[in-house]
Amino acid sequence: MDAQRLPRLLDQIDRLNQDDPTTESIDGKPFPRELAYARRVTTWVLRLAPEASEWLRIAARGQHVRRWTIPRERYPRTRAGYLRWRETLKTFHAKTVAELMRQAGYAPEDLQRVESLILKKRPADDPEMRVLEDALCLVFLETQLADTRAKVPDGTMREVVRKTWRKMSERGRREALVLPMDDAQRAWLSRVLESEGRDPRPKARDSSRPS
Repeated sequence: MDAQRLPRLLDQIDRLNQDDPTTESIDGKPFPRELAYARRVTTWVLRLAPEASEWLRIAARGQHVRRWTIPRERYPRTRAGYLRWRETLKTFHAKTVAELMRQAGYAPEDLQRVESLILKKRPADDPEMRVLEDALCLVFLETQLADTRAKVPDGTMREVVRKTWRKMSERGRREALVLPMDDAQRAWLSRVLESEGRDPRPKARDSSRPS
């Protein structure tokens, strides 16, 4: 077995995301947004499942590969238009990653497994699907919550957070409750999650938890 096949494939995905024209500031320097996103999802997957399979690692890294090439503006500003956009993106991401895997010599069943994760077509209780879903939700809560709140009406944002919370496993929720967050943001989240029967106050930090 080629021990370098997975690192090479992940590097290929990173190189594609390196071309994202939209950047964000990391340590004071511009960084391609989708490259940052892919690495954050990978970091959370490995934190939640240190022994994650190649399938799961590939699906994590390829979640948003070249996402900017299919902009939201191509679809009507309606709920139906949004859903069409999201489905088009998932198919595009899955096919792009599958082709990279095929070129790297992965078997057809490997391609199918990764596609099913990216397309979210595995059972909800599938262990890998749960880890990936938790990772996606944690990246959203950790890095996108504040910016999204600034753009979305409060009522809509509250429902987005409630739906995100319902997708998460108990392990994912525990991690979410200790995410670094300013007091105002945590207070808002606390109020939103009251209806979910959860206590969003920060718990004592476990010194063994990776930082």
